[in-house]
Amino acid sequence: MSMTELPNSFRARMLAMLGETEGQSFLDSYETPRTYGLRINTLKIKPGSAAELDIQQRFQLEGIPWCEDGYYYAEEVRPGKHPYHAAGLYYIQEPSAMSAVELLDPQPGETVLDLAAAPGGKSTQIAMKMAGKGLLVSNEIHPQRAKILAENIERFGAHNVVVSQAAPDELSARFPLAFDRIMLDAPCSGEGMFRKDPGAIAEWSPQAVELCAERQWDILEEAIAMLKPGGWLAYSTCTFNRQENEDTVERLLEQYPDMKLIAEKRIWPHLHKGEGHYVALLQRDQDFHQDIAPDSLQNQSSEPDKIHPKSKQRGKKRHREELPNKNAAAAYEACIDWARSELPGLGKRLCEGMPILFGESLYWLPFSAGLQLSPHSLDGLRVPRAGLHLGEFKKGRFQPAHALAMAITLSDAAQVWPLKEGSPELAAYLHGDTLTIPERYHGWCLVTVDCKGDGFPLGWGKASNGQLKNHLPKGLRQHSS
Repeated sequence: MSMTELPNSFRARMLAMLGETEGQSFLDSYETPRTYGLRINTLKIKPGSAAELDIQQRFQLEGIPWCEDGYYYAEEVRPGKHPYHAAGLYYIQEPSAMSAVELLDPQPGETVLDLAAAPGGKSTQIAMKMAGKGLLVSNEIHPQRAKILAENIERFGAHNVVVSQAAPDELSARFPLAFDRIMLDAPCSGEGMFRKDPGAIAEWSPQAVELCAERQWDILEEAIAMLKPGGWLAYSTCTFNRQENEDTVERLLEQYPDMKLIAEKRIWPHLHKGEGHYVALLQRDQDFHQDIAPDSLQNQSSEPDKIHPKSKQRGKKRHREELPNKNAAAAYEACIDWARSELPGLGKRLCEGMPILFGESLYWLPFSAGLQLSPHSLDGLRVPRAGLHLGEFKKGRFQPAHALAMAITLSDAAQVWPLKEGSPELAAYLHGDTLTIPERYHGWCLVTVDCKGDGFPLGWGKASNGQLKNHLPKGLRQHSS
């Protein structure tokens, strides 16, 4: 883009903020190309493995200094079009945006909230750091963006994530003082989006900055209401002005004396290879105390009915009344019966949690030590993804979900149909076509793509009479270019 496209008031503000010399250097950066980045998915790929090295070499990746799993790539490489992206082996993300979760540093086993999570870059990064242990609640208030968020988490193979679609005050009323760490990538005026999105320039104005700052403050207050004593909050934006960044954090520190600033980080496009980002890390005092209304506490069930994921695999009997209701019990029984022959490794892929039925959709609802969700605690809350989608229970029969295929490994499945990278069969599967396979195959097959000797799931197929019926969801099928 050309610097002449920038609003005059924006240019004047940045020159006043940075000074003439550095401000001009900042403005000149808009004459240079934007940056592109991706993160390797360590939930699927082991660091240092042949698969990781192949991806690095194939896309000519260059390491991002502030994110160990992050890499720059050139625009013409287009890794988002490759089958490895469909397999969830990496996530396309602007490089600067990777800095916020690195500073928050969530840990396995914690209870974490990503309050404004779409499209899912920071949630998938958090899920990687949690390594399948604990509970991540990823929230997005807008329905279409919440759907995209759920799809991205599904492709990534994260199974300890609940996607909610709620206003921040809805969540704070249900989950006061509930989270060890909270990521708030706040809706902002998007000054860091100017190089990649000309529409952001058209929407910017000094009045928009003021409106964003007030909206950010409202969301921040709800986030603080959900932060545990001793908990950590990362507040970030992709904008440059102080009003939405340092000034907002200073206001927070003034009004919440139990909060302290631990660190601040800025990435500038004239100093770093990135579009720009701001993040502040804050911590609540460990001895903070606040009385919580009894009606809020009932949403945090201390000991909901638990089912250890491996107990059914071992054939141990449990009473159906231990499940939330008979329909969920029947659906889960059908899932386990199916898994005995088709997916014997299911049990080791399920974190601590319980089955929950939404209509005909069966999910595995994850727990953490700090927030043990139940059907009751989710009642009335819009939840596009109540944990790992196991499958559909229709007319007494279980059919596995695409999300389940993306959350397992080829060693978990009884039957695997591997496809070579670059083969016509792989292109046909991603197109949604039926494949021809040996007649000895019968029933559900996990379809995988090979990457340097490792197979990574793409979805399901069902084999019968030498044909593999394609069960890749229609919305994910790729059309020939």
